[in-house]
Amino acid sequence: MNCRWTLRAAKGRWMVNISQQCSHGSIGLFVPPSPPLDPEKIRELQRFITLSKRLLVMTGAGISTESGIPDYRSEKVGLYARTDRKPIQHGDFLRSAPVRQRYWARNFVGWPRFSSLQPNPAHWALSNWERLGKLYWLVTQNVDALHTKAGSQRLTELHGCMHRVLCLNCGEQIPRGVLQERFEALNPTWSAEAHGLAPDGDVFLTEEQVYSGYRFILTAREKKLPIAILNIGPTRSDDLACLKLDSRCGELLPLIDPC
Repeated sequence: MNCRWTLRAAKGRWMVNISQQCSHGSIGLFVPPSPPLDPEKIRELQRFITLSKRLLVMTGAGISTESGIPDYRSEKVGLYARTDRKPIQHGDFLRSAPVRQRYWARNFVGWPRFSSLQPNPAHWALSNWERLGKLYWLVTQNVDALHTKAGSQRLTELHGCMHRVLCLNCGEQIPRGVLQERFEALNPTWSAEAHGLAPDGDVFLTEEQVYSGYRFILTAREKKLPIAILNIGPTRSDDLACLKLDSRCGELLPLIDPC
């Protein structure tokens, strides 16, 4: 999990991409240890943001780890490292009614906790950047609605949102909470204990979808745009970056003055 910044300077327009590996001490279970904040790196990022005129931010699973949602792939702390439980494949979900039934049973149990989680300092910082006119647009790969809860409005949810449900037959869309009420009415005596959360509500996306944000990095590279990465540990984009920051988003972003 990582956070990436991509800088675009053409014609006074800049772009920042923040993706994955952002966490805070109280939810240390879900993040690897990180070194202390480097004052010089903070100054470099501050200059990066100050010079930006038209800022696009991309976030991934790591920005929500401080809120209590683990990602899948982080070394030693991601769900793949801590459990052998395999999420349901997206294609299987679409093809099989029994698979969908199993998914919704697990989702029904986990929904009260998942829906109660709140934004962390990184979400609030980005919302503040938008309010002050610094952030032009926010694109997230997350489905947890934490950016919306923090007040972000100039927002695109790249993979949809777990707080909305779409019928595969008729296309009707309803709030996830409404579906929860229907489940409870239809299953008044059924109960189970939730054991952990998944960042995507337990549906596993294809490799192409999980890494869709990576295309932005590749495109920036092709256009010879400067790239900066914020990540605790190595990423596959490190060779493409001109700036690398090994810090937690929730600690670092609130320190940046967006004015």
